Amino acid sequence: MSWPTVSLGEIFEIARGGSPRPIDDYITDASDGVNWISIKDASNSSKYITKTAKKILPSGVSRSREVKPGDFLLTNSMSFGRPYILRTSGCIHDGWLVLSGDDKIVDQDYFYHLLGSDSTYRKFKSLAAGAVVKNLNIDLVKTVKVPLPPLAEQRRIAAILDKADALRAKRREAIAKLDQLLQSVFLDMFGDPVTNPKGWPIESLKQLGKVQTGSTPPSSETGMFDGDIPFVTPGDLVGVIVNTKRNVTAKGAAKIRVASAGSTLVCCIGTIGKMGLATKESSFNQQINAVTWGANIQAEYGFHTMTFFAKEIANRGTSTTLPILKKSEFEKIAIPVASKLLQTTFKKFVEKHSSEKMKMALSVTKTEAIFASLQRQAFAGTL
Repeated sequence: MSWPTVSLGEIFEIARGGSPRPIDDYITDASDGVNWISIKDASNSSKYITKTAKKILPSGVSRSREVKPGDFLLTNSMSFGRPYILRTSGCIHDGWLVLSGDDKIVDQDYFYHLLGSDSTYRKFKSLAAGAVVKNLNIDLVKTVKVPLPPLAEQRRIAAILDKADALRAKRREAIAKLDQLLQSVFLDMFGDPVTNPKGWPIESLKQLGKVQTGSTPPSSETGMFDGDIPFVTPGDLVGVIVNTKRNVTAKGAAKIRVASAGSTLVCCIGTIGKMGLATKESSFNQQINAVTWGANIQAEYGFHTMTFFAKEIANRGTSTTLPILKKSEFEKIAIPVASKLLQTTFKKFVEKHSSEKMKMALSVTKTEAIFASLQRQAFAGTL
């Protein structure tokens, strides 16, 4: 099917946001305040922005950009190109572009999917290439060419993609609920480790295992990286560590410290309190302390217990420009030591949970692939 191809500038009025400065002087709790729409008001799981956390004084409106329900907001810097549909009015800062279209030729749901598609993102990315900080300006966005089917066809396509998108969301939500179940089971068995309502004995990390601070192989020597041993950095600490961005060789690992599989790795410089569970023998950089548990702590119990102490760990970090928690202070953190029988029971539940989560993750991957295929067909006119 052949549809006309038009530039975004032909069908949308496109403008950039602006900020009254200094912005803190304009933030208000007054009843006549105007919604101040921030990136923080947007959710990766929603296509709508319905409310704002902050408001600005009416006197700041003339120094910003007003937007209305039905407008598209497009992030224009860093993780640029993510579209949202407004369900509220207010003002936007310069991290947003606003696209206002005529509803006689533009279906909101169709353009939400089109603007958020991989094909459109690649166009945005190619236009923003070369800059140190990737960003989109109005003139670049105006030039992007998109297919413009008749309004009825836009609505038909949007309805199909909405259903597929809803299925994706349900699959992701199922995984989130499975994780909530795991936490619920932990609390039922052991209680909150921070308050320790079940009165388990308390011991320090130094007593319960071996604590090591990581390091990085010398860059002056060859053959340090691109091996088979994970090299964990703070960006890899997202729960159970399955993959890492970098690996070291056996030669590289010999130059630094290595933690056994089952160790809990905790960031203690920068984003203090972020942590992960090593699923295999791993090296790690100097921002991370690793706890390799002794005989009294099962790896799964140790890791999940430590996640409850993330806030305390962060609070222990010194209040310098770069937050840091020294190894000597980290070792003093004390956690409850539950019975070995309960820890073993929890370990078995975690294994079942992991198996089920893997099945769900595969289902999500398949759903994502189906959705991407539908998108490609939709915007090629073959759906």
